[in-house]
Amino acid sequence: MDQIALSPERRPLGKSDMHVSPMAWGMWRFGGSDVAAARARVEAALAAGINFFDTADIYGPDNDEPFGASELLLGKVFAEAPALRDQIVLASKGGIRMGVPYDSSPQYLREAVEASLTRLGIERLDLWQIHRPDMLAHPAETAATLDALVAEGKIGAVGVSNHTPAQTGALARHLKAGVLTTQPEFSPLATAPLFDGTLDRAMKHGVAVLAWSPLGQGRLGDGDPRPGRKVTEDARIVATKAALRAQGEKYGVGIAAAAYAWIMAHPAGIIPIVGTQSPARIAESADAYKVRWTRAEWYAVLVASLGENLP
Repeated sequence: MDQIALSPERRPLGKSDMHVSPMAWGMWRFGGSDVAAARARVEAALAAGINFFDTADIYGPDNDEPFGASELLLGKVFAEAPALRDQIVLASKGGIRMGVPYDSSPQYLREAVEASLTRLGIERLDLWQIHRPDMLAHPAETAATLDALVAEGKIGAVGVSNHTPAQTGALARHLKAGVLTTQPEFSPLATAPLFDGTLDRAMKHGVAVLAWSPLGQGRLGDGDPRPGRKVTEDARIVATKAALRAQGEKYGVGIAAAAYAWIMAHPAGIIPIVGTQSPARIAESADAYKVRWTRAEWYAVLVASLGENLP
């Protein structure tokens, strides 16, 4: 019986010449003041074979820290160990302003990129993504600003996050640099990109897909994802976890690894963004490559998530 196998080998990011790992490490909860501990997390990701890091300027307030705190901490790690920067394909995001909430005006986009570079202590971001679409920004103006930042060498490539296929297409129509990546929420519990055209458009245009919250906001982890917070599991979550657990047990791995593997099995080459900040859990993410899928097994997880049989 044919099986879908996964490979840890690095591959080009979309149509670029950047080679990235099949999984990325996300820095939404990358915080605190302990630079040594932060460096240990960065090195754990690299040791697990992950060279693709995803952060954002808004990462901080959700952890009761200032705007830009995650980038600032990573900048301190780079200052302590400059050689780490050269081992990483670094992506960040911007366009969310506290109290606005979204701003893709030419002036703010430039300010956001330059502020991120300052916090990180670097001269260039490999990838910069518009975090959320600003409905009051014309894509032609947004594209002109981003093309200028690429020409100036401040960003290497442009991506989008939380954009519909139509919004992505409107920006791509005006963007000389092209849209290299798209970042939707996608997991065995958040399957909309399978049906709303996001993945189809990405495959049509050679756009790389990054999946945020690949464990369904922690509900598909192997333990309590958020200490002190009770997670209520409905029948759909229970059934999806059971299907993933059964698949993981065949290969001696946990639910989280099975969930990552399910995402990576899609032909769009989706890159799950591993969000854990535990060095041990980061290391365990590599277990995903052990999992194989038949079509029947993959679709069984989807059916469990949808709560109904496919047509």
